[in-house]
Amino acid sequence: MTIDYDMAVTQVQIGKNTIEDVLFDGGLELISSPKQLRLRLRLPKPKPTPYNLRMANQTTTKPMGLIRDLTIYVHDILYITTFIVLHNKVVDSNYSMLLGRPWLKDAKAAHDWGSTLLPYKGMGQSK
Repeated sequence: MTIDYDMAVTQVQIGKNTIEDVLFDGGLELISSPKQLRLRLRLPKPKPTPYNLRMANQTTTKPMGLIRDLTIYVHDILYITTFIVLHNKVVDSNYSMLLGRPWLKDAKAAHDWGSTLLPYKGMGQSK
């Protein structure tokens, strides 16, 4: 796996597991995970979603489901969020997870697209 460290990436801790390749993204909270990752992280089975998603390339896909109220730690700060789970074949990416707009808003992440600083610099307080 190749990770582009010029991208805004971070580590996320779920339980005793650390995921190294989590991308900050302006879209959805997303887990692009094969079943093995879900089992390794001891995540619950995703609940069905009543909708389809339109991807950036304008294709439509049905998510595997939602994992609600998932407790994650980013830089030792606790967050409770909901993830959309997609088949990893749908998301052509080297990243296992995306932290998107809902998390960025909750974290009070500062976006400075003209800077090389990562978005987590200047996040708000933990819950």
